[in-house]
Parts: sequence; structure tokens; C-alpha cells
Amino acid sequence: MTTDITDQKALRRALGQFATAVCVMTCRVDGEALGMTMTSFNSLSLDPPLVLFSIDRRARGLPQWERATGIAIHILSESQMELSNRFARPGDKWLGLSHRDGLHGAPVLSGVAALFECSIDHKYDAGDHRLFICRVERHAMSVDRRPLLFSGGRYATIAKQEDEAPSWPLAIHY
Repeated sequence: MTTDITDQKALRRALGQFATAVCVMTCRVDGEALGMTMTSFNSLSLDPPLVLFSIDRRARGLPQWERATGIAIHILSESQMELSNRFARPGDKWLGLSHRDGLHGAPVLSGVAALFECSIDHKYDAGDHRLFICRVERHAMSVDRRPLLFSGGRYATIAKQEDEAPSWPLAIHY
């Protein structure tokens, strides 16, 4: 079934069929810790190691994120739904929350499935969003934590871990 491309609600629902990891992005600007939940994170390149994310150009905090020199991107584990909700709502996101300072002073959260500490290489306007290209300077992952997913406007988890892929490179475009 196809719909009118100008129907933004229908387009949003269709894009919502793409399951993605739930991330919390953090940085420090002028001594202030910032954080937001996002699902627009994606890998870009292995050599050099690059990732990307985007922020809606209407987002209140965009001017502060524009001034960040480095960020930490946390892929949340399936047990961190409340952390996702905390960083998706207005208010003091840091009250009572344990964290440490990482590269570029970006707050680093614990218990995540994976962490990427990055410098911001490039920023571009892309439609109604601002696209950030980031160079991965340090990363870590937990082999025993599965990621929290978002699909169809709801949180999801991996129900069954399939067998490992046979060998690299696979015929998928990574």
C-alpha cells in the first residue's frame, strides 16, 4: 500500500517500522551537562571510525549541542527504559544520577550496552534536521547486555538471539 508522500504522519509511521537502538547522547558545554534520548544514531564508516546522529532543527537545546566539541553516545541496555524516559522529558536529567566524566568532559553513564566517545567532525543541515558526523575516539561494549530497541512508537527488546553470522564480510552493506 502506498500513500501520498506529503502525508507526514503516514511517512512517520512507515519510518517507525525500522527498529533502532535507543541511545542517550551526552555532552558538556560551558560546564553544563546536557543529555537527550535519541534514535537517530547510525554507523557511518569503519576507516576512519565515524558515526552520525541528527537533531530536529526546532529542538530547544540545539544551539547548545551545536557548541559541543565532543559527545558520548550510549546505546541503552534493555533494562534502561526509565533512563530513556528521563532523558526524553524536560527537567533536571542529572538529579541523583551517577556518572563519570569521559572524553571532552561528556558525562558517561553506566550499565549501557555500548558506549562511543566522539569528537564532532562536521555538521550539516539536512531537511528539518541538523546532521552531526562524529569521529569515534574510544568505545566500549558489554557482551552480556542486549540493547533497548524502539519500533512502531514503542520500546522493544530482542526476543531471541539468533546464531552468530557465519563469517565476515556478509553480503549486507554495513
